[in-house]
Amino acid sequence: MTEQTSGPDWTTYTRDLGSRLHRLRIEHGFSQERLAYSAGITRYTYQKLEKGESAPGTPANPTLRNLMAIAQQLDVTLDELLPQPWPDLRGR
Repeated sequence: MTEQTSGPDWTTYTRDLGSRLHRLRIEHGFSQERLAYSAGITRYTYQKLEKGESAPGTPANPTLRNLMAIAQQLDVTLDELLPQPWPDLRGR
């Protein structure tokens, strides 16, 4: 069994990502609808990402494609978009 190192769990991490998405979106002057449309995703999908959940009580699990599209619209790298530290997902 792999021992986990300290760091956020997935639920906390997705909430942190949602907060970061919200902050960056506001800084760039996008509405949720405009950013989602520009990234080629639905507003509903984007709203769920900002909330950090895919369904009530279920943490988000965004696709790489969606994260890359959002990062490109916000003119940031994935490293700038994704909170640090990453959660330890080994053995899950």
